[in-house]
Amino acid sequence: MEISEFGSWATPITAELITRSAARVTDVRADGDAVVWSEARPEEGGRVQLVRRAADGTLTELLPEGFDARTSVHEYGGGDWWVRDGVVWFANWRDQRLYRLDGGEPEALTPEPQVPRGDRYADGGFSPDGTRLVVVRERHPAGGGGAADVRNELVELHPDGSSGVLVSGPDFVAAPRFSPDGRRLAWISWDHPAMPWDDTVLTVRDLGTGEDTVVAGGPGESVTEPRWLPDGTLQFISDRTGWWNLYRWTPGGGVEPAVVLDAEIGVAGSALGPARYATLPDGRTVFARWSGGLDGLAVAAADGTVTELGLPFTVIRAVRATGTGEVVVLAGSPTTEPGVYAVTAEGAVRTLREPRDTGIDPGYLSVPEAIDFPSGERVSHALFYPPANPAHAGPEGSRPPLIVIVHGGPTASAAPVLSLGVQYWTSRGFAVVDVNYAGSTGFGRAYRDELRGTWGVLDVADCLAAARWLAAEGRVDGEKLLIRGGSAGGYTVLAALVREDTPFAAGTDMFGIADLEALAADTHKFESRYLDRLIGPYPEAREVYVDRSPIHRVDAFARPLLVLQGADDPVVPPNQSELIVDALRARKVPVAYLLFEGEQHGFRRAETLHRSLDAELSFYSQIFGFPLPAGEVIEPVEVENLP
Repeated sequence: MEISEFGSWATPITAELITRSAARVTDVRADGDAVVWSEARPEEGGRVQLVRRAADGTLTELLPEGFDARTSVHEYGGGDWWVRDGVVWFANWRDQRLYRLDGGEPEALTPEPQVPRGDRYADGGFSPDGTRLVVVRERHPAGGGGAADVRNELVELHPDGSSGVLVSGPDFVAAPRFSPDGRRLAWISWDHPAMPWDDTVLTVRDLGTGEDTVVAGGPGESVTEPRWLPDGTLQFISDRTGWWNLYRWTPGGGVEPAVVLDAEIGVAGSALGPARYATLPDGRTVFARWSGGLDGLAVAAADGTVTELGLPFTVIRAVRATGTGEVVVLAGSPTTEPGVYAVTAEGAVRTLREPRDTGIDPGYLSVPEAIDFPSGERVSHALFYPPANPAHAGPEGSRPPLIVIVHGGPTASAAPVLSLGVQYWTSRGFAVVDVNYAGSTGFGRAYRDELRGTWGVLDVADCLAAARWLAAEGRVDGEKLLIRGGSAGGYTVLAALVREDTPFAAGTDMFGIADLEALAADTHKFESRYLDRLIGPYPEAREVYVDRSPIHRVDAFARPLLVLQGADDPVVPPNQSELIVDALRARKVPVAYLLFEGEQHGFRRAETLHRSLDAELSFYSQIFGFPLPAGEVIEPVEVENLP
């Protein structure tokens, strides 16, 4: 074993390996005895292809060249496509029109929008006889305008091309679902300033009488994923007890609990169309549940008795019914990227789509440890990854540098699943801690609500506490602490680095927020009132916005910063990154800035992923002075004002 400086270890986990053949499965559905899944492909510019697996294992790519199954409803998408009887419906990224694919070329079902990508579609549901399709439509006005002018509605599409609005008025609608007899329609709605993980309403309409019944939801309750059972019972997820659990409602009756646990079955609805449970023909329900920072699969009998399946999966991205005794799931583990599997209620597993075979020796893979650590008077959570490399060790008596990862959202969570983007660092000698700071999902509503009014405070405190605790425990070098994050995580990076007591030596900000006022004034509809509860209503709480905006505290900013930004980002526009970069340049603080043309919110292209990873490694090597791994070609990044 070679003794080498941390950060300089040679590893097979290179940026080229990470981006090569790195198709990422994003969703899965069953269609008769076939299974269809979607793959995001960085080597095709981030295009999403649909793949059908026949019962005999034959794979067929469904979308012709030039089509990309991706919607921009809410800017975050989700519910991009669905299937029935061999026919596929999907939203196409280029024009956002809805298409039908029944062999041959896709057929447009919706008209050309009045403005480019002006009408967007997602999250469709069929009537039982297949003659009606109800979808979410997000309409952007022809004359431009701001977030307040965007309309979100449920519209009904007919085979002859005609359409009609079914639900209009709420600020947001989602999950339209017909009852098995076609007589009722269920959907979710919510209004500003609520987000879907705050307050939503589940409504059922009698399509014969037009009468609407509010089934669940309202202030303080987040309801999601309505799904009808064959007997006309409606299942859904609610956090009315403080955890997203399963409930059932019968027309003419009341709501009863179906599965009650101190664990999260639901997830935050930043993307449409989540699928965390599916009910089998015999009445048992297979569901995913977060507990202690890890995900898993369990099955509930009709009487609510829960049995853990004990499978090796630690992240479940989708659970879909097949109509048989199995469900199909999109799932991964700390040592495997997500794959597609068929699972029975007894826990038998069949692999339908293997995770990518990277050919990496398991010795290079760092397995995360779920940790709880003190943060002031509170307890916070994280996933800790120690360095892992069978060919290298650090100098005797030394400890590794630490990278603190701040997830986006901020209502999201650190995922305990194999990420070569994390292993890129750990196999080079860095330790990594992925922090589930206050506001993260997976730990119940009370923990999620801790970030109300405290964004830029508790998230920063938790990241600082994680780094300091790991250093005090002797697991990392307290003089070599780094912080990185994207979007909301990028904001936390900046907010941490403008503190005079920051323990971080440097940071990487990916499309983060420098000016909260600018974000409140110029962002998309879905998140246009998000800050009301994270910071306070604007402009009433303007002083808080100014105080917590890193751009107004740059006098305390003395640490080197790398900034990575997509040129076409509609969520956090490039001006946010340019504000902080220009301010640091003026103060002669070391800074590097890379702007990626054609990238939006989150990087999808292989060349961007490759360049950004290597630029970040080059940046850290210049900060700490360790050599880059021998034999690996890494394009350096220019750091301005570096002594």
